[in-house]
Amino acid sequence: MSGTSALRAWWAQRPPAAGAAVMATGIVSVGLHLAGFEVLSRIALALTGAAWLGLAADFVLQLLRERERWPAKARSSAAFTAVAATCVLGTRVSLLDRQWLAEVLLALAVALWLVLVLPVVRHWGHRMPGSVFLGCVATEGVAVLGAVLGAALGVAWLAHLALVFFWLGLVFYLAALRRFDPRQVATGAGDHWILSGALAISVVAGSTLIAAAHSGPYLWNNDASGVLRTVTLALLVLASACYCVLAAAELRWPRLRYDVRRWATVFPLGMTAVAALSVATDIGVPWLHGLGQVLLWIAVAAWCAVLAGAARSAREGIRSTGPR
Repeated sequence: MSGTSALRAWWAQRPPAAGAAVMATGIVSVGLHLAGFEVLSRIALALTGAAWLGLAADFVLQLLRERERWPAKARSSAAFTAVAATCVLGTRVSLLDRQWLAEVLLALAVALWLVLVLPVVRHWGHRMPGSVFLGCVATEGVAVLGAVLGAALGVAWLAHLALVFFWLGLVFYLAALRRFDPRQVATGAGDHWILSGALAISVVAGSTLIAAAHSGPYLWNNDASGVLRTVTLALLVLASACYCVLAAAELRWPRLRYDVRRWATVFPLGMTAVAALSVATDIGVPWLHGLGQVLLWIAVAAWCAVLAGAARSAREGIRSTGPR
């Protein structure tokens, strides 16, 4: 087997959860942009785009060549990473003022969400891993991108659509919480952190909707804005508490071996940082900006550590599929 064939064989073994790497890198790029580190942010954006294109190409090839395997993959909660990754990329692209591309990515994300939501939810069980919260993450991701585009383009219906997805995402979170296995906090391989990340992306969705309401077109009255502000701040408190609990659990039950699901740890770390930075700007809580920067560098350090583990895993995987 040639080196190229070995690489192809290794790549074919990547699970749907590998989409979390795109989510993690994309949200780090967003955080670096909000914190003012534009050069680093654009480097992370380039990596996000390249990884997204690789996964998209793999998706199309497998759909054409292995169509019979896709119904099973579409029922997995990890399939929602395709929606979330597309939304994160679209959000960063919109912040780069490439609104036409962000619109395309939003349309693609909504289409994927509509295709996946029923098959995934119907196959939810009990005592599930943290990936069960990806339904909330994907739904809130659509809310974030819709709100960002609504504000950028001055289109009210996009913001209203985003508001629907915001509340629907919270319903998904409550439904997932009933099915989540609490033992994952001690035994999970990394995706248990989505318990916190889903709350954090809900905070970002709420704060982005508040910012959209001040961007031009009339969206909702002061009472509705007040409710949205209260809910967003409450979610930030819950996300912060959950972050602290999960961090303490990592110290109590260290899990130092690399697992692809560790990308699902980096994503909530970065998303919590972005939540703090967003609330600081959009809701007017300036002291959160400093906290958001501290959390951002923690996320960057975690991203570097997981990338190093992924590189080692890739090298070993390619060797194992090479000539013997």
